[in-house]
Amino acid sequence: MKKAAVMLYPLFSMQEISCTTELFKFYDKDIVTFAAGGEPVKSEDGFTILPDGAFEDFCREDFDCLILPGIWEPLPPLLDNRNIRFLEQFRGDGAFVLAAISSSPLLLGRAGLLEGRRFTHGMNEEFLDAFPVAPREGIVRTYLVEDGNLITAFGGAFREFAAAVARKVGIDCPDGIFSPMSGKNYTEEDFIFHIPPEMMEEARAYWDGCVKAAEDKNT
Repeated sequence: MKKAAVMLYPLFSMQEISCTTELFKFYDKDIVTFAAGGEPVKSEDGFTILPDGAFEDFCREDFDCLILPGIWEPLPPLLDNRNIRFLEQFRGDGAFVLAAISSSPLLLGRAGLLEGRRFTHGMNEEFLDAFPVAPREGIVRTYLVEDGNLITAFGGAFREFAAAVARKVGIDCPDGIFSPMSGKNYTEEDFIFHIPPEMMEEARAYWDGCVKAAEDKNT
């Protein structure tokens, strides 16, 4: 299975792609993060993230998709030409999955990747009027749009976005995998969980090893 690349930039939204990356983790799909210059990036909620590499470290043959999270303040990433040059390499590449949510489709637009494509986004009309970086004729007013290798979504559709992206890269998952839990009837048995015996043995062995290492360190 090829890896998934995640593009990072200042004030990116972890929340909007966390369901997607959780699915990748669950199905053993490796995730590698990239940012301009390989520099630490602060998310919209204040976490400082050290990317795995710079854009120059990206090797197309190792990956089958690129995930673009939304952006709290889109203008700085849009005006950073390093982001745009990185995205331009995907022009005309119909086999590589591009998945952008909320405001991040604007980055694809500035890189020329939305020409002749259908897409959606989460930006207000005034911003699009003032900064015409995405072709308006391709906008579809809905929560999720799939157009070939391109998946775009409104920020509130992060669950649907995750399922669509996962299926696009070959992961078999149901539409409602992250559906809300409220409004359903549950029993106590629904919240009793078990671990396979072989995994429990591994956990005990790991625990015993840690305890012994700690005891040896303290003697």
